[in-house]
Amino acid sequence: MSELTLHDLSKKMAKLDFAMLNTRSPSGNLTSRPMSNNGDVEYDGDSYFFAYETSRKIADIRADSEVSLTYTGAIGMLGGSPLFVAVEGVASLITDKPTFADHWTKDLDHYFPDGIDTPGVVMIRVQAKSIRYWDGKDEGQISL
Repeated sequence: MSELTLHDLSKKMAKLDFAMLNTRSPSGNLTSRPMSNNGDVEYDGDSYFFAYETSRKIADIRADSEVSLTYTGAIGMLGGSPLFVAVEGVASLITDKPTFADHWTKDLDHYFPDGIDTPGVVMIRVQAKSIRYWDGKDEGQISL
């Protein structure tokens, strides 16, 4: 069992862009969908994603804010093991445009053509409660 700090794990996660966001649907089933970090790194236990307010994931979060995220990295140099990260947390929805600007990257303009002024855009903040990671022989858990 490894004893990585959150800062150490953040360095390892710096190149991980996509995560699977897992919510609970109204029927009680788990639902997963890919979300992009868009280079918003120096991970401190909070993850930020953008979505349209009318999307099913937003309705799921409003009904049950307990979510999870899973990240998988590419195979390491020389064929080494990839990094796997599982986050359990609580999601909140943010509609404040100045806060959007703090986490916005130009790549998001592809999905939200009017930038932070795109009608119906909302930011999802996932605040981690527990993080499990596997990186080759290293594995561990960080509780926040």
